[in-house]
Amino acid sequence: MSRADGSQVVDIARDYYDSSDADNFYYRIWGGEDIHVGIYRTPDEPILTASRRTVDTMLSRIPALPENGRLLDIGAGYGGSARVIARERGIPVTCLNLSAVQNERNRAMSAEQGLAELIEVHDGNFEELPFDDATFEQVWCQDSILHSGRRRRVFEEVDRVLKPGGGFIFTDPMQKAGVDPELLEPVLARIHLPSMGSVETYMGYAAGLGWETIDIDEKPECLVRHYSRVLEELEKRSDEIGDEISGEYVERMKSGLRHWIEAGSKGALDWGILHFRKPA
Repeated sequence: MSRADGSQVVDIARDYYDSSDADNFYYRIWGGEDIHVGIYRTPDEPILTASRRTVDTMLSRIPALPENGRLLDIGAGYGGSARVIARERGIPVTCLNLSAVQNERNRAMSAEQGLAELIEVHDGNFEELPFDDATFEQVWCQDSILHSGRRRRVFEEVDRVLKPGGGFIFTDPMQKAGVDPELLEPVLARIHLPSMGSVETYMGYAAGLGWETIDIDEKPECLVRHYSRVLEELEKRSDEIGDEISGEYVERMKSGLRHWIEAGSKGALDWGILHFRKPA
């Protein structure tokens, strides 16, 4: 199977998320404002409720920012997490995301919720952050780094824009160390890359930058549960969304979700909250 190079991966991801099918799917089915993996208390819990719990859990783990402190959300999607952070902490959040379509929804929803003055949205990708060195006290990311073909570069860019003593907290779908490549093949085909990140890989990047590991909280069961819930919702609402999302896209998405669920159920995938600190 051919794989895209780093620059092609960025273009592929941007074109995908900007498409009408993908936009309507993630906005209508995946969770609306928040399109990230949730932490579930019950198997049938609403997707948005579980996704909001992930945001609340992550937010509880970062310290209060100093006056005029800034937080950067990379791969911000529709900005749901940024609005929670801005609303709960009252701090300005800078969002960076490669999808212009998602960014427009972010700006519109932030304005509708009276948060436009606290939410700044930039078009761009996290392999080339358009910000000055030592700009942010915290960097935040949810389920986005897997789309990068240059994941070490993402960490280097985060290190560059973080102030000394600043933190990087993120979640990401990952592969387990030493996993059978055949189990991952259908999943990797979806992201057009030869591998995913892993806890060990990300800890290695952090160590190479001299970062301190604050916490590694692995919750692989959440990944399986989340993709299962999304598949359940998609199957239940396929007729309802027929005018907004093409049947071809729906069938491809169902197939893709089943591959993720199968690989996760067989122990090939991981997910969790990783938290690091740049030295002061």
